[in-house]
Amino acid sequence: QVQLVESGGGLMQAGGSLRLSCTASGSIFMIDYMGWYRQAPGKQRELVAAISSGGNTNYADSVKGRFTISRDSAKNTVYLQMNSLKPEDKAVYYCNLHRLIRPNDFWGQGTQVTVSS
Repeated sequence: QVQLVESGGGLMQAGGSLRLSCTASGSIFMIDYMGWYRQAPGKQRELVAAISSGGNTNYADSVKGRFTISRDSAKNTVYLQMNSLKPEDKAVYYCNLHRLIRPNDFWGQGTQVTVSS
C-alpha cells in the first residue's frame, strides 16, 4: 500500500502564499501521476494540479498562473506552491497518488486551507 502525509495548510490573508507538501511512502512504484485536489463545503472534489511521472503538469483554470506543482523525486515529495491566494481557494486540499496498477488511487488525510478577505 501507499501512505501519503500532507502538511502546510493553514490560514492566510488574501494575496498571501502557502506551500503544501505531500510525502509518499510504501509501494510507490508504477506511479502515473501525483496531484492535489480540493473540496470546498457543499462542492465536489476537484483537481487543482497534477504532475506526471514524466514531469508534465496540469492545472485547473482557476489556479493557472497562481499555483505551481513540483516534486522532489529523491524525497518522494510533491509540493503545491500557492500564490495570490483568494477567498475562493478555501477548501480541504487532498494529495493523490495514481498508479498504473491496482489499487490505482491513494489519498492523503487532507489539509485545510483558509483564506481570509
